[in-house]
Amino acid sequence: MVELRVEVLGPVRLLRGGAEVDPGGPRQRELLARLAAARGRPVSFERLAADLWDDATEHDLRARRGALATFVGDLRRRLEPERAPRARPRVLVTEHGGYALRLPDGALDAARLESAVAPAGGRTTTGPAAAPSGTRALRDAVAAWRGEPYADLPDRAWVRAERRHLAEVHARAVERLAEALLADGRPGESVAALDPHAAAHPWRERAWALLALALYRDGRQADALDVVRRARRRLADELGLDPGPELVRLERDVLDRAPSLDGPTPGPRLAVTAPTSRTHLRSTVDVARTLAIAGGDHLATAQQQRVAAALAAEATGDPVLTARTVTGYDVPAVWTRSDDPEAADALVGVARRTLRRLGPDAAPVLRARLLAVVGIEHRGTRDAWAWAAAEDAVGIARDVGDPGTLALALNARFLQSFQGSGAGAERDRTGAELVALAEAHDLPTFAILGHLVRMQAAAGAGRFGDADAHAAAAEDVAAGYESPVVPMLTAWYRAMRDAETAPPDAAARAYRAADDLLAGVRMPGVRDGLLPLALLTVRLRHGRPLAGLGDPGPYTPWVAPLLALDTGDRPGAADLARAVPEPPADHLRELRWALVAETAVRLGDAGLARRARHALARVPDELAGAGSGLVSAGSVRTWLGRLDGRRA
Repeated sequence: MVELRVEVLGPVRLLRGGAEVDPGGPRQRELLARLAAARGRPVSFERLAADLWDDATEHDLRARRGALATFVGDLRRRLEPERAPRARPRVLVTEHGGYALRLPDGALDAARLESAVAPAGGRTTTGPAAAPSGTRALRDAVAAWRGEPYADLPDRAWVRAERRHLAEVHARAVERLAEALLADGRPGESVAALDPHAAAHPWRERAWALLALALYRDGRQADALDVVRRARRRLADELGLDPGPELVRLERDVLDRAPSLDGPTPGPRLAVTAPTSRTHLRSTVDVARTLAIAGGDHLATAQQQRVAAALAAEATGDPVLTARTVTGYDVPAVWTRSDDPEAADALVGVARRTLRRLGPDAAPVLRARLLAVVGIEHRGTRDAWAWAAAEDAVGIARDVGDPGTLALALNARFLQSFQGSGAGAERDRTGAELVALAEAHDLPTFAILGHLVRMQAAAGAGRFGDADAHAAAAEDVAAGYESPVVPMLTAWYRAMRDAETAPPDAAARAYRAADDLLAGVRMPGVRDGLLPLALLTVRLRHGRPLAGLGDPGPYTPWVAPLLALDTGDRPGAADLARAVPEPPADHLRELRWALVAETAVRLGDAGLARRARHALARVPDELAGAGSGLVSAGSVRTWLGRLDGRRA
């Protein structure tokens, strides 16, 4: 069954397999939203009729039961178009005198928001709560907020109640995210989350207090004091209230530099001196760009320089300068896992704040490039705003006719395309457009990107002749830059290609040789766990023991059950399998699902097998993982056949 997602934190959206689907007319859309608001609980016929026709009499409600059934039938066909005519619905079900919407965990953005907030603990009066274990979940939930919930629905009583509830949950999520960041010694990021939040919610004293505390811990005592006093004025002027004891105490403590305000020792910081002038800003970005293109150990330094420049530009208070600084680093990105997620989050924060400060009158090129930065840096996530930002960037860039901006926007679209399955053909078209654009306007780094994208897309479809040609073309263009990165990636591609037919020992040697090339380059987003994962695919393909692979790093949740099974620990493997998460939206999603399929077959776990088959059935004609251009688990059809055999 195709993955379903419903989004209500903004206009109502229904997505199947990552693509938006029209739920039907206004009544079907409202019906979908009303059932989603029930979070899986049945809603009676009478309640639904009253909520969808809030001016109806009791007689009208009885008469409209038939109309409601018609809307339900139409919505069911859109939710489950593959369902046989007489088969029992699995998503929109009839139950307890009404209807219920059965969505998988995580499929409703409002439920993810509520779940992210629920685990967080209490708070202290002047310091943050203990950092919630789900800081990433809080980030993602906050990022999913697209404006007023149910924005395209009529202003009915149930809609107003849901909007109030979700607005309160979102406000708590922002504050708990800020608390978690403070607890982790990251006050600058906490300030970025709280600044617009406090301004938009002047009655939330906790927001003002957290913002002042974050500013103080970021070394900005005067700004912290100004925030407390601004909060006092707004409470008095707009609400006629005096500040509560928390703000009063905080103002005194900030003035006294009270030790109680000190936070934890910060984690690792970017060890780069911030630029100190506009000229220095421009030169810093230029140097960072040159370092990144040169590759090698320079990649990490380039990213650090870039973040330092972006934060320094933002500190000037000039949003145009900030936009030019953030977007001046137009180095293509081909991999969906960031080498430095903390730096990427910082850049996304600067870009989003700058977009807001520039407002609707921003120069279209600057707006498009900032949106592209969001799409590129928030790759490998399920951030719906980042996906929309990439699409908007492409549209604006086409309108203004700026080739460099369009190339950057197409890069963002490529990276965000991994939020959906089966987008190999779309990526190939994006790669072809990048190559043509680069050749027409002398953009060699984007020509390299275009060929690598096409190499990946062709490899994912098993068209190795086409992939070979694009690998060679990328190497030809890259030779002029003396960059080591492209030959490293193409060496991995050729190892993966040969592993499809090579004996196991030869395939393992090829992967090890390719990994040796990566050893001197600080690209943890690519390298961490990659060799153990590649060796695992070779051993699975040839039925060999799995011991001694090495640390699978970020792939551990999907590899660990198989390692446990290999040692005979079925109970341990079953426990690990139950905890296997949804793979991230990146190059190796289908490969991870292939590992889940192998685990399901070995355990005889029907539920796990259904999950794997549901995911893999979207891409039956691909090689699992080969779209990465680095490692493959073989034909998806083979895995589907294994799962079907297990089910039989």
